[in-house]
Amino acid sequence: MNKPAIRVMKLGKEYRIGARQAAYKTMRDTLTEMVTLPARRVARLVRGASAADEQREDRLWALKDVSFDVQPGEVVGIIGRNGAGKSTLLKILSEITEPSAGRVEIYGRVGALLEVGTGFHQELTGRENIYLNGAILGMLRSEIARKFDEIVDFAEIERFVDTPVKHYSSGMHLRLGFAVAAHLEPEILIVDEVLAVGDAAFQKKCMGKMGDVARAGRTILLVSHNMGAIQGLCERSIWLERGSLVDMGRTSEIVTQYLRHLSQGQTVFGANSPITVETVRMRKADGEATNSYQMTEDIELEIGYHAKARYEKPVLIAVLHSIKTGGVIAANSLLDGRMPAALEGRGTLRLRFLKPTLLPQSYFITLDIRSADNRDTLFPNQEIASFEVIGKMADYGFINERADYFAQDSYPLVAPYEWIYDDHTVERVELALTTQAHDER
Repeated sequence: MNKPAIRVMKLGKEYRIGARQAAYKTMRDTLTEMVTLPARRVARLVRGASAADEQREDRLWALKDVSFDVQPGEVVGIIGRNGAGKSTLLKILSEITEPSAGRVEIYGRVGALLEVGTGFHQELTGRENIYLNGAILGMLRSEIARKFDEIVDFAEIERFVDTPVKHYSSGMHLRLGFAVAAHLEPEILIVDEVLAVGDAAFQKKCMGKMGDVARAGRTILLVSHNMGAIQGLCERSIWLERGSLVDMGRTSEIVTQYLRHLSQGQTVFGANSPITVETVRMRKADGEATNSYQMTEDIELEIGYHAKARYEKPVLIAVLHSIKTGGVIAANSLLDGRMPAALEGRGTLRLRFLKPTLLPQSYFITLDIRSADNRDTLFPNQEIASFEVIGKMADYGFINERADYFAQDSYPLVAPYEWIYDDHTVERVELALTTQAHDER
């Protein structure tokens, strides 16, 4: 059996809530703690808390007993809600923080992009930071020089390459950080959800580059809330929940499980973004809450948001995806020009896809909210809801006896069409189940 690129064994990371990671204490700190600690313990005992309770109250396991292997050349996605432990896992793998339990074995040079400007020295120029990062990865100066122009071109910073990076905007930091991580040829590339803060064109550019990296046979670990990106790039995925590994397997299966789980509970999306999504509900046309629809029903999404400031004419992009095949339909105000006048404070957005003819499959919806000029991300592109389309294909006029089986992997959006054969026979295919017939049911 081949040696894995990454081996994680019973990994755990414990944090003390509210504690600082101070390396040293002053004499005053020590004396103060000696005086106050007994009093704090007495107070806890008065209210019935033991010393063990005190330890449990002050500590949090961000990761607990996580084990998995990643083979060389694999592209593995890591999914889960906010606070699931995804970023903590990547920080341990990148040797930014140490585990509290278990161990990690990594075989190969690691390039990591965990947040804007990771690994940059703020006083050095873009040019100097490219060479510094390459040296940290163990590359020769000649290797870095060979990639230098490609990195600068990708990052679009040619005019500012000799400017200290402390003067760079967050977008310039991001572009250079990704360019360095992706182009300096580490054997293992670790990428957190930083791409969500770039503009749409840069996100597309980065996804294309990661596809190139994957095809070159390098190992990639990708954390993302964008299920389309995860499914497009990753053969296998890991699902984390509250610091524990729920499952690992084929991406389509793991994403399906995760989205079904997501639709069963409440969570806050984009907690650190200018706009957060606090509630999401799927409804039928009559207002009934649901997560399953017939093939020609309206699909309604109700979004409860909180805008932390006033945002004039924001761009709204909601995409309906098939878990099997990716994006199917988009409601995109960049195309239709129907932006709301403003989003401010708490409110509700409703989106209704009008009677889409979708085959019986599993689906999810992503939301992306941007500034009026499309430059700033107000809510990062991510999945917020999932649902099923149900029914038998025979109900819609499909006559192949195995249509239900093939529908699971087919492209999901159906429109009327005709086959015209050499003998001038015309075979017209359209949905037999009309809206009226459905309503009568």
